[in-house]
Amino acid sequence: MSAPATTPPIIAKSELELRRELAAVYRLLAHFKMTDLIFTHVSVRVPGPEHHFLINPYGLLFEEITASNLVKIDLDGNLVEPSEYQVNPAGFVIHGAVHSARSDAQCVLHTHTKAGCAVAAQEDGLLPLNQISMEFYNRVGYHDYEGIALNTAERERLVKDLGTHPALILRNHGLLTVGETASEAFLRMFYLEKACDIQIAAQASGSLRLPSPELAEYTARQFAGEVTDEFSDDQAYELAWAALLRLLDRIDPEYKN
Repeated sequence: MSAPATTPPIIAKSELELRRELAAVYRLLAHFKMTDLIFTHVSVRVPGPEHHFLINPYGLLFEEITASNLVKIDLDGNLVEPSEYQVNPAGFVIHGAVHSARSDAQCVLHTHTKAGCAVAAQEDGLLPLNQISMEFYNRVGYHDYEGIALNTAERERLVKDLGTHPALILRNHGLLTVGETASEAFLRMFYLEKACDIQIAAQASGSLRLPSPELAEYTARQFAGEVTDEFSDDQAYELAWAALLRLLDRIDPEYKN
């Protein structure tokens, strides 16, 4: 994974491209079984001074999301274009806060998966148990549970706990990732979810062996492209995303509609 670009690449994309990319993320979340029926959300900012966003219509399963039925809203979650659908207000309390505070958080993705919620309920949070989880070593924030996300006063505390991290574990709640693109946020969530899944499996199998903090930090820096005296792979996310789109084009091409 390469370091974040100075100018978010998302601003060069048309709204149709953003809609298709976001719809692809929703379909992939459904395909990889990272959904909670009609709940949880992925939001993407639309370029422009208005601070408008695309998000899922409230009431549709993720497998029903298409480019055309995504809803456009403002920072307060209000519709800015006519739509037959509404937006879940609890969803955008979290998303609006992160979008407002982080210019690089062009996409915000939140899940309630079994493995993610299990790790979010553990006192020690995510452990550096393997190479996958070490991508997030010292790079994931933690936010204490404050009830269902309907209180706008929680926003400031949530943003502070996220800090500059690419991911957040909402204790007793779920997972959140951000990205400069929807594809980046998805791939981060895919591997954060896999790290949680591996942790639950490892904890059930016996005593755990953890690497040293120094090695875990070194591995995280390798993932972030911060180690310059070795080979690098700055195309990893792009290649993985292209492969995922080919998968969708074979099994679920309606997301583009």
